[in-house]
Amino acid sequence: MAEEDQVAVRVAWLYYMEGLTQDGIATKLGLTRLRVNRLLGEARESGLVSIKINSRHESCLRLEEELRSVCGLREATIIPTPESPELIPVLLGRTAGEYLSKHIETNRVRGVGVGWGATLREAIRHVAPGQWPEVHVNSMMGGLTRGLEINTFETASALAARLGAQCSYLAAPLYAGSARSRDTIVSQDVFKEAFGQIAANDVALLSVGDLSTRSLLVRYGLPKDVPVAELRQAKAVGDIIGQFLDRHGNPVKHALNQRVVAPSLEELARIPTVIVASGGENKAPIIAAVLRARLLSVLICDEQTARTALKLYQALQER
Repeated sequence: MAEEDQVAVRVAWLYYMEGLTQDGIATKLGLTRLRVNRLLGEARESGLVSIKINSRHESCLRLEEELRSVCGLREATIIPTPESPELIPVLLGRTAGEYLSKHIETNRVRGVGVGWGATLREAIRHVAPGQWPEVHVNSMMGGLTRGLEINTFETASALAARLGAQCSYLAAPLYAGSARSRDTIVSQDVFKEAFGQIAANDVALLSVGDLSTRSLLVRYGLPKDVPVAELRQAKAVGDIIGQFLDRHGNPVKHALNQRVVAPSLEELARIPTVIVASGGENKAPIIAAVLRARLLSVLICDEQTARTALKLYQALQER
């Protein structure tokens, strides 16, 4: 271990394990207080030190129970909503990565399907590294034609590398030019095999998107011949695996849903464990729609968004 690394480990130990102040550490090790402060910051950023808060907000726990009982979820994990909306995908990703790691360790998992997006990118960074050569990771949908690190291909390959698992892709665009060309694409042997692997998945790790400009699909993935206004006119509130739903959880009557290179929503619902990790107030309507459609078994969300989604869900149930 390099000398600087040894100093960093010692500083972190004295601060977090022995409770010394930064001034006390500086005096003990003959360092400046500024260097001690810098080493502690670098220790957190590099992963040398991992801070875990074991206590949970009581309000989050109550909301988890309500989501399970009202919406029929197997599990819900709700985190406090951070002050900065930009932190939501980061914090939800960390929670989703830890959840997936635990699920793989405690269950006999052979197939893991993944979507794409900022939250899932963060999730993969927090999946515990391992060697699971019997696990097959696959992308649940076609990809974007432009290269982004949050593209479905990159998401699947990054997760497979993290798990030491096998990997395959739906090596096609997310949306075909027409419903007929979509059918032609998926009828090829290579895609039949890919869809067979997707159908055999034990777990799917997905996110959902809304119709605002915050949506990566709206910004980068919609075909040029499909304006967002058309989807809104069709009563869409957002998408899951590229398929747009209305607030009741029904697929909207728009040709785009017949052009998507992804499994059907009926096939998605048959996967034993579907984890949806998504948050932000803008996504509450699509989360409520996905809950309404019974397309997930595990929800990982922030408190404010989950509470709004539950209210929307209940409002529809009462009608």
